[in-house]
Amino acid sequence: MADTVTPSGTTPTSGHLLASLEPLLREWLPRQRWFAGKGRPVTGFTQVAATELLPQDGRLGLHHLLLRVHQPPVLGAPAHPGDCYQLLIGVREALPPRLAPALIGHVTEGPLAGRTVYEALYDPRPADVLLEALRSQARVGGLRFERDPDQEIREGLVARLMTGEQSNSSIVYGDTFILKLLRRVVPGVNPDLEIPRALAREGCARVPAPTAWLRTEPADEADASYVLAVLQPFVSGAADGWELALRELAKGEDFVTEAKALGRATAEVHTALAHALPTVTLGHAQLRLLVDGMTERLTAAVQTVPALRPYEQGLRSAYAALDGLVAEGLTWTAQRIHGDLHLGQCLRSPSGAWSLIDFEGEPARPLAERRLPQPPVRDIAGMLRSFDYAARSVSPPAPGWAERCRAAYCSGYAEVAGRDPRTDPVLLRAYETDKAVYEVVYEARHRPDWLSVPLAAVRRLAASDPTLARETRP
Repeated sequence: MADTVTPSGTTPTSGHLLASLEPLLREWLPRQRWFAGKGRPVTGFTQVAATELLPQDGRLGLHHLLLRVHQPPVLGAPAHPGDCYQLLIGVREALPPRLAPALIGHVTEGPLAGRTVYEALYDPRPADVLLEALRSQARVGGLRFERDPDQEIREGLVARLMTGEQSNSSIVYGDTFILKLLRRVVPGVNPDLEIPRALAREGCARVPAPTAWLRTEPADEADASYVLAVLQPFVSGAADGWELALRELAKGEDFVTEAKALGRATAEVHTALAHALPTVTLGHAQLRLLVDGMTERLTAAVQTVPALRPYEQGLRSAYAALDGLVAEGLTWTAQRIHGDLHLGQCLRSPSGAWSLIDFEGEPARPLAERRLPQPPVRDIAGMLRSFDYAARSVSPPAPGWAERCRAAYCSGYAEVAGRDPRTDPVLLRAYETDKAVYEVVYEARHRPDWLSVPLAAVRRLAASDPTLARETRP
């Protein structure tokens, strides 16, 4: 039987709780995959909220924490109050061997003195508490567990933590549901809940409809709610698009049929989003800001990664070509999009149907920016770059494989959308260039061995003749 949440909610000794946990969290947090502030020491914490989900006087305690983490500022960056992280802290007298990887540490003082604290998501019992709270629509302290009344959540589903996550954490319940817990959280409407709910209202089957979600209750009208977790149906037996592409490459098989189907799926999602949420026309002022932003990111990237310097002028020509069309008075329609689309954000079910997941957008970008309407070609450029990544991750690289996939994807997209992305070559090249520049900076900082992958795209994009990349709109 699932544990039930304590009615007490807010932890009475929360201030003392943080003080006792702080020395352990300073060491533990930077080691987590989802911690965004790697390379800078943690200098302190500010408690945003603390909620007791299981009483700590039992043999198992469970605390939900929202903590703002303070670190030295990035050189040249504006002042930042610190990222806010969601933690689920389990408390036991001693950890059984199966939970050894979850250890945070042994508390020596404060209300938990003598106890062991650990990452609770590794433990099926705390995971059961979360599912039961969502099923029963519990209200605990400032936490609100909510659900779609038309979807059933059965009891007794066995929980397991997925260990391959990067920026968030996920628990699978009995191959029926997957609960995505956001780690670095910001107040406001999170697109990872907003967009799938909007698509569900449109009847779009390409995105699993949210079953339940966890958010905070604002303390007053001036505060915004935090979206903390989303429960969705689990696509059992689904293949991750990235892994599937790599398997086909390893076997020397083509991926054209799948790429075309994926293009159709992307267009279906874009079409549904254009109906579900407002669209806008990007005029001269907005497009100039778009071009300026791309240009500024290139300038900063060249300073960060000297390997970009030989290609700088060629890359700038991509933005200059777009700026020229803006000066001529061309406009584009913008709408809500995925925002971070690549093969790893796509799942193929055993029946062959493709689904798109993870609508959070690029977590490093401000939430307000992630919720802005944008040209759909931004998503398309991200997927085209993903085909390149897959083809150049094998030895020897297979650029021809990528080109066939890119063409098939665009053709599939055109079959549904009624317009081929390649008929906007200037805008497509600008977005591909912006994405490749971002990739170069990322790889230089985090995976230098992969730097050659985006640099190959940089060479191609810098060599493109902008005078030939004109609009071919009908």
